[in-house]
Parts: sequence; C-alpha cells; structure tokens
Amino acid sequence: MNDIAGNVSRRAFVKTGVALGGGILASGMPLSQAIWAAEGKVLKARSAGELSTLDPGFYNLDFEVDVMGCLYSKLTHFKPGSEWGWELDAAEKIEQVDPTHIRFHLKKGIKFTGGYGELTAKDVKFSFERVIKHNSPVKINWGSFDHVEIEDDYTGVIVLKSPFVPLWMISLPFAVGHIVSEEAVMNATKDGGTFGLKPPAFSGPYVLTDWKPNQYTLLTRNPDWSGPKPGFDEIRIVPIVDAKAAERAYQAGDIDYTGIASDSLATFKNSPPADTEIEVRPSLNCRWIGMNMDHPKLKDVNVRKAIQWAINVPQIVDAAFAGQAAVSTGLIPPGIVGYRNKTLVPPEGDVETAKRFLEKAGVSDLKLTIDCVNDSVNTTIAQTVQAQLSQIGISLEINSQDSASFWTIGIESEGERWKEVQLISNSLASLPDPAYPTGWYVRAQIGIWNWERFSSERYDQLAAEAVTIDDPNVRAKLYQEMQDLMEESGCYRFTTRGIVPIVYRTTKMQAAIRPDGYPLYVDFKAV
Repeated sequence: MNDIAGNVSRRAFVKTGVALGGGILASGMPLSQAIWAAEGKVLKARSAGELSTLDPGFYNLDFEVDVMGCLYSKLTHFKPGSEWGWELDAAEKIEQVDPTHIRFHLKKGIKFTGGYGELTAKDVKFSFERVIKHNSPVKINWGSFDHVEIEDDYTGVIVLKSPFVPLWMISLPFAVGHIVSEEAVMNATKDGGTFGLKPPAFSGPYVLTDWKPNQYTLLTRNPDWSGPKPGFDEIRIVPIVDAKAAERAYQAGDIDYTGIASDSLATFKNSPPADTEIEVRPSLNCRWIGMNMDHPKLKDVNVRKAIQWAINVPQIVDAAFAGQAAVSTGLIPPGIVGYRNKTLVPPEGDVETAKRFLEKAGVSDLKLTIDCVNDSVNTTIAQTVQAQLSQIGISLEINSQDSASFWTIGIESEGERWKEVQLISNSLASLPDPAYPTGWYVRAQIGIWNWERFSSERYDQLAAEAVTIDDPNVRAKLYQEMQDLMEESGCYRFTTRGIVPIVYRTTKMQAAIRPDGYPLYVDFKAV
C-alpha cells in the first residue's frame, strides 16, 4: 500500500482540505493522463469529498462508508434498487430470537488479508463492542447494544439491553456493522481504538491499493476474496467537492459516474452526453437553517422565532435548486415512518409576524453570522437568507469555508469555535429509519453533532421510547412530536432535502444505487 496515511484526526483533516479544484483539475491536465491510463475493467467514480477515515467504527461521512463497503464484510448489506431492503452478506443466516437477542451464523471461508485468517464470530464481537468500549462519536448507531455472545467459531448472539428496532436498517447494514479483524486491529492500535486511514486488514471484494489526498483512492480486487466476483478489476474514486467541476470531469471522460447539480438536470436531460443514463433519486437528506440557542444573541426564543418566520423556504428552493426540489417538513422524508405533512411555521413565513417576534424580544439592529460550506448551493442558501433577514432589520454576515473546516465548527473537542456559532446552513445525510436523523439531537449530542445545542427532556424521552416500538403507526406519532419540539424551540427552519441526480456511462457500467442515490460499488457490473 503506497502513501496510505496513519491515524488522521478531524483537525488534521482540516489541514489537508478536501477540494480537488487546486489540484489536477485546475492544472488543465486530464485525470486520465495525470493519474492513470484506463485499462481492464475500471470503474471511475467521483465522491463529494476527501476521506478522513476508513475505520467503520469511527466513520465521519457517508462517502467514506461507500468505500468501506468495498473493503470489509458485514452481516447484512443494503440492496440496490428503488425500494429499501437488506440481504445477507457475511451472515449465512440471521434471525431475531426475541426483542433483545439476534442470532447470526457466518459463512465459512471469508478471509482477512495479511495472513490474519478466517473471519469468525470473535471478530464480529470485537468489531461491534469496540465502538462502545472506545466511546466512538457514532456509538449512537448501536442504540441499546450491550455485547455479543459467542456460541462457536461461526455463531454468535447480539445482545441488546432493550429492544432496538433500528438495528436492521442502521446498525447492521451501514457503517458500524462492518467487521474488522481483531488480531490485525489490536496489532495496529494496541488497544483496539481507531486506525484512521490505515486499515490493517481487509475482508471484502477489494483492497485499498493507493490513496493520494485530494487526488484519488484506488481499490483493486482482493486476491483472498472467495465470494462472488466483483464487477470491476479496479475502482478509482476522485474527490471533487463542487458538482459543477464533477460535471466537467464527466464530460471530459475523466470519470464515468457522478452526481450532478440540481440546476444542471434540465440541461443534461435536454442534451445528454453520449451513452449516458440520467437517474433522479429522492433524497433522504435534510437541510435546514440552524440557530445556536446558547449564543447570547439567540438565547431569547422570540429572536429565533422571528428568524424562522422571516425565512421564505420556497424562495430558497428556487434560488439554490432551480425549483427542482421540494420544501421539507422536517428531518424525516416522505415514505419513512414519522414523516410530518406540514411544518408549524408556514413555508413562506411572514415578515410582519417576524417583526412582531423581534419587538417582543425588544431587539433592534441585530447583527448575526451564518456559517456555511463554500459550495454554490450553500452559498446561495446563505445569501438568500441574508436578503430575507434584512427585511426585518437583521444584518447577516456570511462565513463560508471549505467543507473540512465547516464540519468541525460545532464540535467541542475541535476547539473553541463552537462558542461563536450563531446561524448555520446545516444538513444531514440520513438512513431509512427515523431513529437515524432524529438521534443526533438528543442532549447527549450537544457539542458533538447537535450544533444548535437543542435541549429538551421530552425529546430525549420520546427518542428513547420510539426505538423500542414495532408498531409503525405508534412510532410515527412519537417522531412527529419530536420534530414539532425541534421546530417549537426556534432552533430549526427546515428548508429542503434536495434531489439526487446521477449520471453514468452506459458503455462502462450497470450502476447499483441505493434508493436515495448513494452508490453500492460492490454491486456495480462492467459492460
């Protein structure tokens, strides 16, 4: 493995940056010349950012999980297609014995690279328990998980402290469900903690052959893989933050699979590149304008409500998404348990109502800041909100920054910047269970991912109860109330979840995509 870095913290990630704009693309040299000459069955794809870790127990971003799915095995994994579902992966069989016990039996013959032997129940136990033992920031994905009991080399029982319904659509098929080698990780880390960007062993169809920050990630076939042969000899992933730059790279032939900007969709449909399939998937993601309720300028709920009512959401959607996306009603999208039909504050807001809330707060000539990623969508959102708030006498300064810097602003362990956060153009990549998007806003997440520092005892009670309930109708009412509580706090003005337009070259691949548009690279087939 060449140029694979060691453990990388979020702070180190900030220093490396994620944009390709100053690198190969900016140089004018085609990627195909600067990095590789295409040969064999090669999948060339774009990711929306740079890797910060390849440790599934400590993942940060969804596009990292896309890569992890190629490198490690899980008991189950998501099915590609337009409907959400999972299928067996490393497990030959898995069943819910009772509300707090799930028994699994592993397939035989799954090998770890580096001479670390066969994947066994002991590795499953180690992989799942280390997330809790080392207090991973994403341990919330495991809910009430307690431990794994080993019955024999291939059989084990996942034991929960209390029922955790989301285990089937969050814990097992997504990031924290990946299985790593206990021996390899202990050799590499000594205590079983995170190994960052230096995986010590692989058990999936591919291995990490090369990684150059801000340039590419190269995966090649795993010679020890005994499962179904993957579709490509190599997968080459290029980090391109800006969707417009990704479109140019696709049109130049440097990549064959990418998401595109919403406002480019009509152009691509009217005049598609040759041999190109265009797919539009409904997004599970959510965007909102967040407000830090602990900041002195925003402590008064009347100020926060004034901002909510001053923001006209349809104007934001028209400006930032060319009218291609729908207005959002909360964290949970249509089709998922807990979806709300409407928001408490009407999407268009009302300037006069907003002014009355400011008068009630006794505030005038208010000056605020909004933090956002410096891409075209978030910048446009911030500029639109800036104009809207000026109508009620609020001056808004835009603090745009690269994504690596932005994604640390509310994290207390990353320094003191969280104290200065006021407004945020925020977003969340989600999964098809309501526990995932709502789980980040309990009080225990304040200073981690709850950047609005939203605090509600009732919300926490509902969150704890909802994950134990099987009945979707009963569950839905709890999650709807949770979203009401978020909005009533004044900390959130939900805007849109956008759409996921994707283009790929039909002469190169049959793409395999999750219902929300994320790629499942191991299921891609070469043409």
